[in-house]
Amino acid sequence: MPERPIGVITGTGLYELDGLEGPRTRTVATRYGPAEVTSGRLAGVPVLHMSRHGAGHARLSNQVTPRATIAALAELGAAAVVSTTVCGAIDPSLELGSLIVFDDLHFPSNRMPDGSLCTLFTAPDVPGRGHWIYELPFGPGVRAGLVQGARAAGLTVRDGGTYGHVDGPRLNTVSEISQLATAGVAAVSQTGGPETVLAGEARLPFALMGFVTDHANGIWPEPTPHETLARLFGESAGVFQAALRAALPMVAADPGPAPGILFAL
Repeated sequence: MPERPIGVITGTGLYELDGLEGPRTRTVATRYGPAEVTSGRLAGVPVLHMSRHGAGHARLSNQVTPRATIAALAELGAAAVVSTTVCGAIDPSLELGSLIVFDDLHFPSNRMPDGSLCTLFTAPDVPGRGHWIYELPFGPGVRAGLVQGARAAGLTVRDGGTYGHVDGPRLNTVSEISQLATAGVAAVSQTGGPETVLAGEARLPFALMGFVTDHANGIWPEPTPHETLARLFGESAGVFQAALRAALPMVAADPGPAPGILFAL
């Protein structure tokens, strides 16, 4: 039986995977629009890489296409999906430059960048449509592989914490961050919510890893200096690549099931 690939979604600052062997880029047509996918092998693992924002950061967070991204990975037979995001810390104990592998999601709006409801089930004829029912939204097997891989690479990583999805492209006010802190959110960014939900509906084991570039507005008396933010954005790609190289063989060996069930009436 051929090896099933692992989907890898990367974000700001990480547009190509260093060391990807035999890269082949193609455009996949989905019912939600086209998606560009680069296949190859990384650390011995077949991967399907998708750059969320495109080369040169062509798409801001309000212009990304998560439905097409997840649908393409499902159609190409991904066994699991790992996703990366730079993020702002709301939990003040999160260190700048560290990693966090999230275990819960705060995404109450459940909306896509265009304002539509976040679901793959956009029409009655979508196969397998139903209600995604779960306790926690991230795949435990994929999460474990990311945490173990990051630690094996000698990186500082927190195992668990709630991811907060916020709409971009603007960042958030002190009042908005305060609300998220009350809800128990550990860190925020602008793309992970839809990917998590859509992967769940597509029955893809999925996990999200964040790299902390700043403390969100109001968390500390003084905001993170722009120079620090720029430096950490630059460093994030190398950290993510090191984590992925170590983690992908672990994820591929035991991705585990997708969380929850899809309940169809």
